[in-house]
Amino acid sequence: MNRFEFADSRFVSNEVYIRCDAAVRLYDGDTKTNFENGELILTSHRILWGKPGDIPRGNTCLSLSLRHIVFFEEENPGPFSFGRSKKIVLHLSEPVIDKMPGPADNSLYNYVKLSFKEGLDSNFITQLSDTIMRRMWEFTPATGLIMSNVNDNQGNAKLPHIKTRTGIIGIERSLQEKQKETDKSISLAFQDLTKLMDMAKDMVAISKTISAKIRERQGDITEDETVRFKAYLMSLGIDDPVTRDAYKSSNEYFVQLAKQLACILEEPIKEIGGMMTLTDVYCRVNRARGLELLSPEDLLHASRQLAPLGLPIVLRSFDSGVMVLQIRSHNDNAVVDRIRELLKEKGSMTAEDLAQSDGISILLAREQLLVTEKHGKACRDDSIEALRFYPNLFLEEISSE
Repeated sequence: MNRFEFADSRFVSNEVYIRCDAAVRLYDGDTKTNFENGELILTSHRILWGKPGDIPRGNTCLSLSLRHIVFFEEENPGPFSFGRSKKIVLHLSEPVIDKMPGPADNSLYNYVKLSFKEGLDSNFITQLSDTIMRRMWEFTPATGLIMSNVNDNQGNAKLPHIKTRTGIIGIERSLQEKQKETDKSISLAFQDLTKLMDMAKDMVAISKTISAKIRERQGDITEDETVRFKAYLMSLGIDDPVTRDAYKSSNEYFVQLAKQLACILEEPIKEIGGMMTLTDVYCRVNRARGLELLSPEDLLHASRQLAPLGLPIVLRSFDSGVMVLQIRSHNDNAVVDRIRELLKEKGSMTAEDLAQSDGISILLAREQLLVTEKHGKACRDDSIEALRFYPNLFLEEISSE
C-alpha cells in the first residue's frame, strides 16, 4: 500500500478516463485493509480509489500511478472457496523517493490486490493490459479519441469511456491486423517481383543484341573492354531458367535441367582447369537464375543425369565424399603430371598454395593433391602446421637406376 498516494481526483493534463468499477476492496499483499466497497476508476495514467461519489466530485482519493505496475495477474478463488470474489494482483516496482504522502509509509509486500465484490468484468483485464501497454503517461496522447457516455450498474451517469481494443483480445486483434497488412505487403512485393522478372527477361534480350553488335565490332571498343562488357552481360543471368512447374514429370524436369547446367557451366569449368565443386556450382547457378532459385536436391538429381545423357560435363565423387562437376574429357593423369611438375618446381605445396596458384577453391586443390598422392607422384607431411605435399623422391631414384 505504500505505492498509493493521496491525490486530487481531478484528472491531470492529458489524462483520459478508461472505466469505472464499484464495490472494490484493496489488499496490501494478502492482508485485507479498511479500504472496501469503494469505487475504482482506471485512467490512462492512474488507478483511482475512493468512496462512491467522491471521485466525480473532485474529492481526495487514493492514487496509484500505472508506471509502478510491473505486471498483473488474475487470482481465481479455489474450488472450495465459496463466496470469495475474484481478485487482480498488481505486482509493483519499488516506491519512488519523492513519493507524495499516502495511506502507508511502509509495506511488507511488493504487490496489492483488487477484490471485486460484485464480480470481475473480463473487460477490466483487457483494458488494463492495453492501457499499460500504451504507456500514455510517457507522452502526450493523440487527439480525436472516440468517447461515449456510459452508465454503471445502477444507471448513474459516469465519466466518458474510451472505446479501445485492449488486453489479450486486443493483442490478438492487433496481431491479426498486422498479419493482414503483412500478407498485403507480401502480395504487393510478389507483384513487384513478377514485374522485375519480366523486366529482367527484357534486359537479357537487350544484352544479347548488344553482345551481337560487339561481336561485329561496331564502334570503337578495345578487346579488353569487349571481354569485360561481355562478362557484365553474362552476370545478368539465364533468360529462361528451367523450372519444375513447366514439366509434367520430375524425370523430364531433371533431364532438361541437366542440359541447361551443361550449357551454362561447360565454359566456366574449362576456364578453371576442368573441375568445379558442387557447392561452387550451386552458388554460380543460383546467381545466374536470379529469382528462380534451385534447391540443393534438384541440383544433385540433375547432376546425376549428366553422364547418362552424354553431356560434356559429368558428376564425380572423390574418395573423401567431395562431389564435383568436371569436363568429360578431363584426364587425371594430366592433372597428376602437372601437379608433380609444380611440386618439383616449388619443393612443396599445401592446398592453400595450390589454390592460390591455380585460382581454385582450397577444397578442390586438396582433392587434386590427394589424387596425385594416390597415383604415387607425391608424398605428404601431416604436421600441426598444415598438410604439406612433396615430390615422391623414391620414384626419381628408381627411374635413375
